[in-house]
Parts: sequence; C-alpha cells; structure tokens
Amino acid sequence: MQKYQDITAHQPIVDAVGRPIMHHSAMKHVSGEAVYCDDMPLMEGELFLALVTSSRAHAKIISLDVTEALNMPGVCDVITAKDVPGTNDFTYYDWSDQLMADNKVLCVGYIICAVVADKPERAKQAAKKVKIVYEDIEPAILTIKEGKMLCCRCTFLEVTKLHNCIAVIQVILLYKTGELYVGGQEHFYMETQSIRVIPSKEGQEIDIYAATQDPTYIQKRVGASLGIPFNRINCHVKRIGGAFGGKIVKTASIAAISAVAAQKTKHPIRCVLERDEDMLIKAGRHPYLGIYKVGYMKDGRIVAADINLYSNGGYSGIESVFIMEISVLQTDASYHIPNLRCQGKVCKTNLPSNTSFRGFGFPQSALITEVWVDEVAAKCNLPPHKVREINMYRNIIMTPYKQEFDTTNLRRCWEDCKKSSSYHARMEAVRQFNKENPWRKRGIALIPLKFPVAFIVAFQNQAAALVHIYQDGSVLVSHGGTEMGQGIHTKMIQIASRELGIPMSDIHICETSIGSVPNTIDTAATVGTDVNGMAVKNACEKLRQRLEPIVRKNPEGTWESWSYFTYSLRRDDNILVIIRGYDTYMDWEKGEGHPFQYCVYGAACSEVEVDCLTGDYKNIRADIIMDTGCSINPAVDVGQIEGAFVQGIGLYTTEELKYSPEGELLAKGPGEYKIPSVYDIPKEFNVSLLPSSRNPYAIYSSKGIGESALFLGSVVYFAIKDAVSSARMERGLSNIFTINSPATPEKIRMACGDKFTKMIQKDDPASIIPWSIDV
Repeated sequence: MQKYQDITAHQPIVDAVGRPIMHHSAMKHVSGEAVYCDDMPLMEGELFLALVTSSRAHAKIISLDVTEALNMPGVCDVITAKDVPGTNDFTYYDWSDQLMADNKVLCVGYIICAVVADKPERAKQAAKKVKIVYEDIEPAILTIKEGKMLCCRCTFLEVTKLHNCIAVIQVILLYKTGELYVGGQEHFYMETQSIRVIPSKEGQEIDIYAATQDPTYIQKRVGASLGIPFNRINCHVKRIGGAFGGKIVKTASIAAISAVAAQKTKHPIRCVLERDEDMLIKAGRHPYLGIYKVGYMKDGRIVAADINLYSNGGYSGIESVFIMEISVLQTDASYHIPNLRCQGKVCKTNLPSNTSFRGFGFPQSALITEVWVDEVAAKCNLPPHKVREINMYRNIIMTPYKQEFDTTNLRRCWEDCKKSSSYHARMEAVRQFNKENPWRKRGIALIPLKFPVAFIVAFQNQAAALVHIYQDGSVLVSHGGTEMGQGIHTKMIQIASRELGIPMSDIHICETSIGSVPNTIDTAATVGTDVNGMAVKNACEKLRQRLEPIVRKNPEGTWESWSYFTYSLRRDDNILVIIRGYDTYMDWEKGEGHPFQYCVYGAACSEVEVDCLTGDYKNIRADIIMDTGCSINPAVDVGQIEGAFVQGIGLYTTEELKYSPEGELLAKGPGEYKIPSVYDIPKEFNVSLLPSSRNPYAIYSSKGIGESALFLGSVVYFAIKDAVSSARMERGLSNIFTINSPATPEKIRMACGDKFTKMIQKDDPASIIPWSIDV
C-alpha cells in the first residue's frame, strides 16, 4: 500500500507539481532502451583500459615488469605513475592517496598501473601478465582496534560537566556500558564504474563520459593529473545506473587514469570494471565501533551519555573525516539527552579507502544510539517503545550543537505509525504466538527517525541552472544534478512546467554537462532537488518575466507564438541562474553552529519471524510514515523510501563484508555477498506520506528524501532482537545481549542460545566473532 498526499482541488491540471508522475525514463529503463556509459557505440580507434591492482596490503614495490603484457596481441601500452604529467599524489590529512602506486601499495586492490588494448578481454588478460615483486613493509593493519587513529574535530559537550554527571549517576542512579560493532556495506549499484575519455585531435581538449555523481570533481582530478586548465575538460553524465555515494572519489581517480592513457595514446579510452574489480577497488560504507556509557533513571529517562565512535577509514581519509563529523552531530538521533558528549575518531588501516554511502555516517551512529536506548529499556524492564517515547524530542528543541528544530512532525509520525500499524494489538499477538511456538519466535519493533539535511560547508549547497526557450516553444533545461535513478530530472521538469505554465511534454533534459552548467556540486546529502530545483525555478521565473510584455500585447496568443516573437525581437530566450543555497556552518571549537537546514522525520514498524534452529527470518510486515513536506512527486518519493528501506535491511541484516587475514576482500560478487532479494521485502509493505506538512526552507515546501529512510531499515534488526530476546528468556538467558550488525542468520542462531550453541561456545553466545577478520 502506498498512500500519497492529496492535490488541492484548485490546482490547474497542467500543473504537475505534487502529482505522482512516472519517472521520465522509466519505460526506457524497463525496456532496456536507456543508454548508459558502456552502451555508447564504439568510436574509431577506441581502446580499452584494464587496471592492475595490488595483491598485498602493505608493501614496497621492488620491481614492475610489463614486458610480457606488452608483447601480448592487441596490447598498445601500459600506463604507470611515470606517465602522469601532472599530479599523481593526492594527500588528505597527511594520508597519502596516489592515482597509481609509485613505490609502495597501501591495500589489496591499490591501483598500480593500467593496460591498454584493442579489446577489453585482451586488456584484462594482459593485466594478469604484469609481474610485480613486493617486499612487505610491516604486518597489515586491518581492524579498527589496530588502526592508527586520526583525531577529528568532532567533540561537543552540553549543559554540564559530563564526567561529574556520570560520577553522580554511578552513585545515586543507574548506568550502562557497552559497545557495538556496525559492519560496512558495499554500494552494489547495477552499473559498475564506467568511464569513456575522448581526446580532441587538436590537442589538450578532452570530453569525458562518466557514471559519476560529481562531474566537477572529475574535472578537477583530470585537470590536476594532466596539468591542463579545467576549461579544456568537459564531463558529460547522461544517467547513472545507481550510485549511493560510491561514484564520486574513486570514479574521479579512474577517470584521471583513463585520461592519462588517452593523452598518451591519442586514442579514445573506455574503462568499465567487472563486479569483482569494482568491489575490490572502490570500498564502501565505513565500519564503526561504538563504545558507550549511559546514565538513566529507573523510569527510563536518560540523563547522560558518553559516546566514543571509531570508524575504519582505510588507507586514505579523503571523505572519512567529514562522515565522522556527521556521525557525531547526529548521535542524539531522535532523543533529548540532557548531558551528552560524543567523540569521533577515524582509524587508518590497510584496506581500500571507505567512502560516502547513502546516509553519510548517520546509519552507523544512530544504530549505536538506538541499541543503548534498547538496553536501557531492558534494564528498566520497560517496553522499548515506552523508553523511546519518554526520551523523544518534542516541539521546538535545541540540539547539542545549539541549533533549533521544530520536531512536531517527529511525534506525529510516531503516533501515526503506531496507529496505522496496529502496534499494540500486534505486540500482544506476537507474545501469544511466542508462547505457543518454542522454535519459531516473532518480534516487533517501532523506530523513530530525525534526519537533518544539508551540506555542513555552505559553498556545497549552491547550484546553477540553464534554461533555453527555442523558436518552436520547446524548452531545454540543464542543471547541475546527476540522474542516478532517483528522479531528479523528472522533478526538474515538473518545476519548469509549473513556472513556465506549459506541459511537461514540451520540456526536455538532455544530460548533465559542466560545459553547460559549470562548477556543479556532487549530487548527494539529500539536497539535489532542493538546490537545483530552486535554480531551475528562478531561471524559469526570470524567463517568464521577460515574456510578460509580449503576453500582454497578445493575450490570445500561444506559448509557441510568444516564444517565436521573442526571438524575432532579438531578446534573450535563455538564462543561467546560480543560487547560494543554505548558509550552513559548524564551529568545532565552540561545539555549536548551524550545520543543517531542516529535518526529515519518520517512523517505521516491523514484524519478523525467526527460525531459532537456523537463524533465518522472514519479514512479515513493515509500516512506514515519512514526513516529506509537500512532496513534488509523491510516486518518486515513495519509491525512494521503499528502496532506501530495503537497502537498510541489507545493511543491518544480510550484507557482510568478509576479509582474509591478509586484507583481501573475500566477498567480491553476488555469490559471496548477500544483498536483499525479493524474498527479503516485507510480505506486507505499507508506506504513507505524512499529510499537512510544510517545510519553509525548500522549494515548494518539499523535503529531500533520498537518504533518510535507509536508517528505518534498522527496525527489522530490532524486531529480530525482540524475537531472539523471547527465545533467550525461555532458556533462562539474559535479555540484554549484543548482536553486532549485520544480524546475519549465523549471529541470530548463536544469540538464541540453547544446548546446541553451548557445544560451540560455553559462555553466552550472543556476540559471536565472525570467522573472518572483523574490520
């Protein structure tokens, strides 16, 4: 069931804003007609590039022999660090990150060189023939606890001296300590990393066709690597087959290597990774370790919390620090904690550099918070939803970083979700089911969501749009956002349609190109529609104003006649508009600021059934209420909510990255890495948009919705814990236990605890250590 917001009766039929419009490329997607980067036809002389990566986690390169590779049929060249005419070294926070290895490697999967051949299979075969002699530097560092810690600027203290408060709590109140490990996640987009670089025959001009969220970052990386001005580089993005944050940094590096190859060989270059290469090289969501001490009252009120977050950054810290900052700022989740301190540290290890992922640090820190809230409930012998209600923000609140938010809709979502999901009645039904079934247990959980939106750094919130009106009245819109299936182009067309007063069919978006709209920001942080939509709106408003004198002279005319008349009068019929966006900032010294613009609120209820003998589980039902403001396109937004929720189920229950003791990724494809399938989707799945909600900070009172619902997938994790708790209590085990995320069937089975698990582990088996390295 999908429940949309209602359109007001007085809205003109031609006005598409707020209507559930189909994604403008949906039919092309499902029919296979949509053209992605690797679908583009081959050019004459086009060559293929294959990457050669390290098989060692931390070693010096003693020798690099490419003779055998060069002698293979069809091989044109081997590109190494020596071929880079500009910058090969990109250093972040004193953590080296090279385009290609110069004299040492920092992880398994580190790019060493690239082979160029006339066919992709020949390039890949030749890449295997490159001979590398290593000398190990020292034992590889793989885990958070072994990692060299980079202290972040991520510390804040609220209200009182926390240490004094904890000391008092230990004497007169209650406190709980613990830790939780949250595993990483692979982006597993449908389209792997894909790049085409076409050099001009005249010299230094280069066209790049890429599956990237940030064409301007590609421009920067390529320009720095080739040592040429940015104005010689144009990056085009038609569409992306999924990204989720994984097509920004590493995509730019691969584009730069391909550009070096194109400049050296004077031929177009195509580089498309296989799935196992993509997973090995690019890395994914940061694994986290949360260590906490929480003080609370017997009635469930949380008085103080001292949280330490550690993330596995991999060998480079390019995005890790920013992600940790978000984690720290959002560690309060949906709760008012009078005395809160959170410190975040990024750990440097010999693994591929972890990167942006949908939610950007929030899914890890918020899960850690919800886990200790759950444990407080168990300690107080109260239902978890009661403790959440007692401590949940309400009305106008002040965050730990001294920013005000109106959380009225948080409580509305919570109450609506309880009611629509029949939470209390089903909770009783779950208890009755568990009494009657010793080996199958059901669990139910209810989780709130407060997700702040915006880039912390203000200049990243800007955007631009270019709008053309042609003589026949058709309109071409260009903007800085990239289309990766989330429907941003569809929403931009809806916005232009409303502002110009013309049908959507008269408006077209060809591609995202920095030749048309320069200095774009990455399409991320949930602000894509917010900022690009406002730029499109402003551009269309100004064009409409220019048309007003012509319309007044000929009120009976048509849009087409007005457009042609404008051209005949030699007036501008195109406009480029740049908007500033949100004025965000954060002062880490003072521990206060305005790092976000507004919040998306929501709530989710989940019911599962666990097989205590196998650890397998079924998603019986999920109910979601989301506050999307006044949705520009409720059909697209509901699709985003559903997709993010299922991806969250994957993060918290099925997707487990496994590494060997030598730092090699063992889960390099769908055979070893379990993403959610059709069977993991709840049998009954209800999504509703909160009615009568407005947001004064974004276009048409809407809200960005792309990332927030992923965390709601954690409700399945907590429903599983609820089911396992029932099994444990029947067996005389504690209802306070840890299941590190993801809650895979192996961990669930061991956590249930019985005479069979005791044969494997004598102590409480709730926290079983994975057989592979816990990174």
